[in-house]
Amino acid sequence: MSKQLGVAILGCTGSIGSQTLDVVRLHPDRLRVVALAARKDVESVAALAAEFPDARLGLFDEPSAHRLSEQVGRPVTAGVEGLVSLAEMPEADVVVVAVAGMIGLQPTIAALETGKRVALASKEALVAGGPVVMPLANDDTLRPIDSEHSAIRQCLQGESRRGIERVLLTSSGGPFRGWAAERLREVTVDQALNHPTWKMGGKITIDSATLMNKGLELIEACWLFGVSPEDVEVVIHPQSVIHSMVKFRDGSVIAQMGHPDMKLPIQYALLGPERLPSPARDWHPMHTPSLTFEPVDEATFPSVSLAREAFRVGGVVPTALNAVNEEAVHAFLAGRLPFVGIFEAVERAVSAAPRLEPTLENILETDREYRARFNADLAQGVYSNSAR
Repeated sequence: MSKQLGVAILGCTGSIGSQTLDVVRLHPDRLRVVALAARKDVESVAALAAEFPDARLGLFDEPSAHRLSEQVGRPVTAGVEGLVSLAEMPEADVVVVAVAGMIGLQPTIAALETGKRVALASKEALVAGGPVVMPLANDDTLRPIDSEHSAIRQCLQGESRRGIERVLLTSSGGPFRGWAAERLREVTVDQALNHPTWKMGGKITIDSATLMNKGLELIEACWLFGVSPEDVEVVIHPQSVIHSMVKFRDGSVIAQMGHPDMKLPIQYALLGPERLPSPARDWHPMHTPSLTFEPVDEATFPSVSLAREAFRVGGVVPTALNAVNEEAVHAFLAGRLPFVGIFEAVERAVSAAPRLEPTLENILETDREYRARFNADLAQGVYSNSAR
């Protein structure tokens, strides 16, 4: 009989966290919740605490953690230190890192240092922190939840990575596929949040509209699979059925396919390579008989090129790219920055970022500095007339 795995879910109230709980509920003989953490959603975590009375609890926001503790009558950890303590707890065999932003980096490091398996959904941990995360990880202990990287991992199951010729990351193209650069100047928040195939949180949905999600995924793929940025190609695939592909040196191309549904990659990260029934929707070729592909217009959507350059330069440059992109997306969602200003802000960051050794201290300091620098520039009106 297989061991029941203790699962700590950091980011339990978001889309990935909620779907992780669906997978756990489907396999109670294989998975049990040992910890639940979120940013500050007291009511949602309180409801989950009632469902999982033995789970330890955490909230990143300290006042919210105090309110939750009073409400449920149980200790609640707070801040990054609290998330780290949950990631290190002996009962956790797998730590699902699905918190938004850089707050997932230190819990990821802590989990790996204490011998846990990490199921990673937070891109920042690798995009900004790859140089300090990867020396602690191997193929089994660091498992991607992103559908694209899960697909690549599945395509590589049983294959030698020396045989990889090219990794093909697929992209729906977002809501502005085929738009000319001039039209992007007038993009509204509502338009950018209207993703054609995936239902996701605000930040990642905007990243999908700018194609920065593919830039970040390119950096992740380089770290996870040991490939160069020149060997990762982004291909527009509007149907979002092929989640990614690997081309091998003999000419073979292997793809992983299915409906746009995160439950399968979540389950694969938790229980793979074993194949068990999943809550994902069943797919058949007749559901989507026509599959099409297009090249990325990198002149109109420069995010992929910027990410490729950031990884090529290395050091803390990807950290600066990630930090400024995140702040710029939040500014756009708040109506303080035009859509095309996101491209301009990231391009400035990649050009200006210092060439520093990527230690944890330098990564965290660069992250803080470039967020502050972007917001100072924004307050001074640097991006008020952004246009490409």
